Amino acid sequence: MDDTFWLMLGWAGIYAPLSLGAIGSILGCSAAGQAACGAMLDVETGYGRLVGLSALPSSQTIYGIVVMLSLNRPVTVEVAPGLFAIGVMCGVALLFSAWYQGQCCASAVHATKNKPEIFGLSAAPAAIVEGFAVFAFIFALIIAVGLPVPGAV
Repeated sequence: MDDTFWLMLGWAGIYAPLSLGAIGSILGCSAAGQAACGAMLDVETGYGRLVGLSALPSSQTIYGIVVMLSLNRPVTVEVAPGLFAIGVMCGVALLFSAWYQGQCCASAVHATKNKPEIFGLSAAPAAIVEGFAVFAFIFALIIAVGLPVPGAV
């Protein structure tokens, strides 16, 4: 195969965690935000808690930025497959984590609307889903250290 193909995959791998994490955050924050807006029509207080829940899936974009920065290095044919694999797999994990965390947050908003005293407990599933994003994030950082940096001594 042409070297250009491998180099393009390497560059895609560098930017995949940020772009895929951001897409997941958009989907997750949108779902939770829509639920929060609907719930605010039915409650008299607690708006900040509802808005706070809708922002939880945004953290996957931050994880994507950090992974992207840790993968950022000169792209060569030797390192490109590793960059692609780490970046895309981490990015996909961040995408799905943020998306489904948003669904958990939307459910927590609906539950809190009807029974405000269960706010903390209803947010627990969103925290659990966040944990999987953290696992992917840490795993990507650990594996990225093993990739060679072209031109480094």
